[in-house]
Amino acid sequence: MTAFTINGRAVDLAAEPDIPLLWVIREHLKLTGTKFGCGIAQCGACTVHVNGEPTRSCVTLLQDVAGRQVTTIEGLAPDTSHPLQQAWIAEQVPQCGYCQSGQIMQAAALLNSNPNPSREQIVEHMDGNICRCGTYVRIISAIQRAAREA
Repeated sequence: MTAFTINGRAVDLAAEPDIPLLWVIREHLKLTGTKFGCGIAQCGACTVHVNGEPTRSCVTLLQDVAGRQVTTIEGLAPDTSHPLQQAWIAEQVPQCGYCQSGQIMQAAALLNSNPNPSREQIVEHMDGNICRCGTYVRIISAIQRAAREA
């Protein structure tokens, strides 16, 4: 049994300790907002927060989150009221939308640590989160909007 907190809810899960957190989130807990992209921590589609830090859930093992706080896109703001979620809509960021939960979770970590980042800081922090549709300019605009309106 592995005990941790996800989106503010305590869970005690009977699963192999070496199963990737991504599969625990999607298959065991049925929270499907976190996506599988590459499986090797290179694309960012699976980004969640572990104790507030952006973490690639595809390479994080269940045993690594024992006693920790995990936040998925569903826990960021279940009603989509988070400033980043609103900015994503206003800036019309998604095309296919597949990478967006990971992008938003990565951006949320940035704004939590730096509420008013420069464009350069945004680009540096978001480096490694891949958008196959290439909406990087809109992603940057959305982060800037969220920082202004938060």
